Amino acid sequence: MSTPNQPPSPALYRRIATEEAFAPPELLALYRKVLATPPVDPGFQHLMGFYMSSPSERAQHIMRCLQDLDQVRLQHMDESGIDVQVIGMTSPGVQILDRDTAVGFMPQANDILAAAVRRHPTRFVGMLSVAPQDPQASAKEIERGVNQLGMHSVIINSHTHGEYLSDTKFWPIFEAAEAMGTPIYLHPNAMPASMIQHFIEAGLDGAIYGFGVETGLHALRLMTSGVFDRFPKLQIVLGHMGEALPFWSYRLDYMHRATVNSKRYPSMGPVKRKPSEYLRENFHITNSGVASEAAIKFTQDLVGVDRVLYAMDYPYQYAVDEVRILDAMNMSDDVKMKFFQTNAERLFSIPPAK
Repeated sequence: MSTPNQPPSPALYRRIATEEAFAPPELLALYRKVLATPPVDPGFQHLMGFYMSSPSERAQHIMRCLQDLDQVRLQHMDESGIDVQVIGMTSPGVQILDRDTAVGFMPQANDILAAAVRRHPTRFVGMLSVAPQDPQASAKEIERGVNQLGMHSVIINSHTHGEYLSDTKFWPIFEAAEAMGTPIYLHPNAMPASMIQHFIEAGLDGAIYGFGVETGLHALRLMTSGVFDRFPKLQIVLGHMGEALPFWSYRLDYMHRATVNSKRYPSMGPVKRKPSEYLRENFHITNSGVASEAAIKFTQDLVGVDRVLYAMDYPYQYAVDEVRILDAMNMSDDVKMKFFQTNAERLFSIPPAK
């Protein structure tokens, strides 16, 4: 977190930040009940259990800003030169809750965010929350969100109680998203209990490393399970420079082919394309939390300049200097406008500024 002396200079493009988080007080009340009812999932305890109880300046800042969908958030946007936020429910969303509670709260959460978008229609864009605990209810909520709330994207905070969307029982969500033209932002979650312990021991379970490992795994499971062969128009958004998958793409292609040919795992059979081809055709990638010109340019070269977008990762990473760093990238005006503005307008159905 940094506090600017003055906002970044005006630019020729709108700065649209595409991975920005919120958490209504009603959701935090449900989280407190989960945290007070043992046994508590260790990943959830180390994620929201920490932020909701820590007296640290960073944790207090995050909790204050997550709950605000008005003046505090708008002030921070103005101070950092952000014109528009694309907002989704913070991890783990409703996915840590039991099925009935999650399904019951899902529409309320989306109504809260939709009301904020109506209050600030030129500044906020909303991503729909769903409850994968009930794929059919989630599919219906996607339809309601598009048709009644005017929200044209979905956020899913990776696994749900250790289960991944590569399981065909979740595919009604993909069917609805493809039919409605809503991209799915596959956002990190804390690792499930079966994975997390060695990461906790080293202090590497969170955004420093564990989140990327877990969400990168999820994305690969989608590729290798045939999700995109069944839903070829489905678009997934990955943050944090694609959770490092672009930088592994050559090895992923090589080892995927070798593993399929070996017939080593019943779960990994042939699919129609290479992992790198799914990255180029079914994924968009944001730089959230990675203000690195070299990483951005590498990813643009790999997947195309039309598939790489700007994100800040507010309020978890509110660093105004990073906006200035990215404004100063050695990049053509046309490509920089795609990165900051027009790719997001197209992907998230954001109307052009009047």
